[in-house]
Amino acid sequence: PPKRPLAYASQNETDEERQFRKVFQQLAGDDMEVSPNELMNILNKIISKHGDLKTDGFSIESCRSMVAVMDSCINLALTTCSQSDSTGKLGFDEFKYLWNNIKRWQGIYKTYDADRSGVIGSDELTGAFKAAGFPLNDQLFQLIIRRYSDEKGNMDFDNFIGCL
Repeated sequence: PPKRPLAYASQNETDEERQFRKVFQQLAGDDMEVSPNELMNILNKIISKHGDLKTDGFSIESCRSMVAVMDSCINLALTTCSQSDSTGKLGFDEFKYLWNNIKRWQGIYKTYDADRSGVIGSDELTGAFKAAGFPLNDQLFQLIIRRYSDEKGNMDFDNFIGCL
């Protein structure tokens, strides 16, 4: 049977949390979980409304990676391992956690895009990674630049999110 997150919503939820739960229910469909394809469609629809962010769009590979990380017990940021059900899809709590991180990382991305070009240059990336909670040694930083940046060392938004 389909999961009904609204039926189990905590009485202590804020209006914002209740609204987020309603939006999730509309996006997730009958199974009340978001698949990598659904996540890709959601993120690309939202990101297309942000003209100040340069992006090629989120790929299915990056969305599969995000789902895998959020849907595994390795993700200790969720209160208990039982909240991660390893279904290959994101339930409400997993999606909410990912969404809040993406919003936070978007703010960091915009802050470190000092020249407002829509991309972060390699000279701006070290600070952006550190602000996102990922201080990197020089060797790891160079590997990430080679993998996720263009030939000029610039990183667009979806690649920034994808490497975090």
